[in-house]
Amino acid sequence: MSALQWGGRFGAAPDAQLLAFGTSIEEDLVLAPFDVKCSLGHVEALRGGKIVSDAEAAELASALAAVAEEIRDGSFANYARSQPFEDVHGAIDARVREIAGVAGESLHAGRSRNDQVATTLLLYAIDRAQAGAKRAHDIATALAARAQEELERKTVVAGCTHRQPAQPVLLAFVLVAWSEPFVRAASRFAGVARAGRASSPLGSAALAGSSLALDRQAAARALGFSRPSRNALDAVGNRDVALDLAHAFVRAIVDASRIAEELIAWSAPAYGYVRLGDAASTGSSLMPQKRNPDPFELVRAHAARSAGAYAGALGTLCGLAPSYQRDLQETKSAAIAIAEDGLATLNAFERALAAVSFDRERMARAAVAGYTVATDVADALIAKGVTARTAHALVGAVVAQAEADGRALEARDLAQLAAKAGIESLQAPLDATTSIGAKQTAGSTSPGDVHSQIDEVRTELASLEPQLA
Repeated sequence: MSALQWGGRFGAAPDAQLLAFGTSIEEDLVLAPFDVKCSLGHVEALRGGKIVSDAEAAELASALAAVAEEIRDGSFANYARSQPFEDVHGAIDARVREIAGVAGESLHAGRSRNDQVATTLLLYAIDRAQAGAKRAHDIATALAARAQEELERKTVVAGCTHRQPAQPVLLAFVLVAWSEPFVRAASRFAGVARAGRASSPLGSAALAGSSLALDRQAAARALGFSRPSRNALDAVGNRDVALDLAHAFVRAIVDASRIAEELIAWSAPAYGYVRLGDAASTGSSLMPQKRNPDPFELVRAHAARSAGAYAGALGTLCGLAPSYQRDLQETKSAAIAIAEDGLATLNAFERALAAVSFDRERMARAAVAGYTVATDVADALIAKGVTARTAHALVGAVVAQAEADGRALEARDLAQLAAKAGIESLQAPLDATTSIGAKQTAGSTSPGDVHSQIDEVRTELASLEPQLA
């Protein structure tokens, strides 16, 4: 019973197997530094409310600093596993009592694990949201830089829908498209951090506040929150920020998985658009020639797994009464697992992305395969006054005939279309570069517009940088 914080009203120790079933020590260890920070905030609340003296507050702060050092050097993890603690919060409280003696008995005054866990989880979520924002920002920055490089090279590629060649585009246009989700992800993570700092649950106690005069304002200031939470009952059961953090990671990883899928396909000999360097490839234990894009395949798998874990985290809240229920331990566990895996997955994605090189000649040769300029030809007819439906039908028939002949669209096809449409002549792009340059709408693949897109992405990323500190 000495490892527990609530043994006074019980006549016997709990069943050891049931206690082990309920423990969260292993998944909680990542929270240890944040719990120390939370406890230091509570010391300020105790000091401000004159529940402990300045001398006692100093002893508590010193003991917590010692625990923080043990967390850093790894010895605290062994301590936490050495006794049947329910969670990391109880283990830290016990260690403080060992170090601080009598003063340590006051650390938990006016505090429940309910508000302690809620506050510690918020501090963790703020930290990991900032880390996620930085990672997404770095990925978007790297993609924008590569887009600038490929824009200068004027690299072209066949843009696809349904995995079929659709229209010629600049590779830079594709790379900007890949950067956009990570710009949004960085902003989303920054929003999670802002929401986390809005209010502190600490001082809400179990659910009704405390009869002790805790200085909640002092605790909130010490921990970097804007203010104490408004309603204690809501505060102890609120897991919105933890779920928002999980959601932000799932969204970022899903976006990474979509790009990973494109790169997996592009690295296959059938495409041959990219080559993964040795640093991001694996081989076969049987087939000597193989180069496998394992990191990108694993990004796909981690995205699926995290999406399922997020659904489970939401599911634990379904029908759960407000205030604290032990089910929330599972919500916390899932959110932490998603965040830790999310950071690792984004890191792997970023490193693998840096090992990708492009076969620009192969891309250029394939850019007009599959009659990708057909839409430009139809647009040229429309510009001459032909209705969209008629232009679509006429060009479709010409493409079918060219395909049957085993050739690309040619100038003679334009002459034939002009005759059928009853117009004097028809000029339309028949190569990738002309097709790309013909685009006129904002947000298109035209070189000038792609240049603007890169500039705007970089400007938006720069505007996010103050939020990453």
